[in-house]
Amino acid sequence: MASFSGLASALESYRGRDRLIRVLGYCCQLVGGVLVEQCPTRSEVGTRLLVVSTQLSHCRTILRLFDDLAMFVYTKQYGLGAQEEDAFVRWVSVLGNLADQLYYPCEHVAWAAETRVLHVDSSQWWTLSTALWALSLLLGVARSLWVLLKLRQRLRSPTAPFTSPLARGKRRAMEAQMQSEMLSLLSNLADLANAVHWLPRGVLWAGRFPLWLVGLLGTISSLLSIYQAVRAGGQAELPPPDTA
Repeated sequence: MASFSGLASALESYRGRDRLIRVLGYCCQLVGGVLVEQCPTRSEVGTRLLVVSTQLSHCRTILRLFDDLAMFVYTKQYGLGAQEEDAFVRWVSVLGNLADQLYYPCEHVAWAAETRVLHVDSSQWWTLSTALWALSLLLGVARSLWVLLKLRQRLRSPTAPFTSPLARGKRRAMEAQMQSEMLSLLSNLADLANAVHWLPRGVLWAGRFPLWLVGLLGTISSLLSIYQAVRAGGQAELPPPDTA
């Protein structure tokens, strides 16, 4: 009963519903892709699951029409990252926030063009929004790698013995931060692989992934995101945008 209560509580929030819709959409794409490509006798079921996946993706795209203000408030609060001690982390985060902020209006224009609300070429705007998403993910990967490197150096430093109770507590906090950064790194890498796949053909591995692989990578990223949210106690956050 407690688990159902926790699920109901999570679904009351926009971020909780978004995480659930995302993982369901990718799971449908994973299973549907496998059935269509590997099980000809079940291809009809697979096709239906792919339709569900597409509709869930459209649902998230429409819901993101209202994310601009939240992203702007977050970007404004972070500012130039004066609270960050590390200059590299500060400027990578600032650039990532800028990419995220620009992503939303580009996606809105792409959606409006695809639905014929605006008479412009939707493919160019989808490409631009996907490129901004990929840039944001790449910056996130760089940030996590840098933080992991710095934390590892501090933990291995001979000048930080971590022998007192206070020091041991600090060590545990640093190890927990390393675990969190590792999860973020894996999640961003999975999303980045998909982001490149959705870019125009000719860019690295763009357009080469089968449907089930896109679903698998998205499912991994979504589950890692949910796990991190649970570990953080469901704290409010603005998740990185994505086009899936």
